[in-house]
Amino acid sequence: MGAASSIESAVSCLAIRDNVAPPTINFETPDDECPIDCIPNEAREFEINTVINNSYAFGGTNASVLFKQYQL
Repeated sequence: MGAASSIESAVSCLAIRDNVAPPTINFETPDDECPIDCIPNEAREFEINTVINNSYAFGGTNASVLFKQYQL
């Protein structure tokens, strides 16, 4: 579990670079009362400028990192 946040951070940076959002795997049944676009089962291309990565660990250690595309 210790390396999961590092992998999530790398995927977040790649999502910004490639403008591709990774899918929510094993998503089968959407909840009609929760209108969230979960990007089910297949990656989707669209413009991504900012990503937030939340990490929750044992013992109450929590951290959030925000990644943003650098604009010249």
